[in-house]
Amino acid sequence: MSKSVQEFNEYRQKMNEKILGADNLVLKRLFNLDTQTYSEGALPSKTKEMLGLVASLVLRCDDCVKYHLEKCHQMEVSTAEMFEILAVANIVGGTIVIPHTRRAVEFWEALSEI
Repeated sequence: MSKSVQEFNEYRQKMNEKILGADNLVLKRLFNLDTQTYSEGALPSKTKEMLGLVASLVLRCDDCVKYHLEKCHQMEVSTAEMFEILAVANIVGGTIVIPHTRRAVEFWEALSEI
């Protein structure tokens, strides 16, 4: 596994355990709602992850971008599809999204090394 992917996943898991370990009902419900949002429904999970990736890019949340990139990679989104997702995000979000697009491509390449 790529070092950058491994470091991201280890940090995310460690911090999520601390957050959920605090036993705060609101945070637990928020995490559960997030999980449920991306489950199969009227839209397939793959589509929801692609939408999540666009939203994360537009909102410029690099952690969220990495999370959704990894989910998209696991769901066999092709590189061509991923670049179309990036194109939509840049049209919606404007040129301020370009630096996040660069980092997204770098992380996608790291995921592809796995």
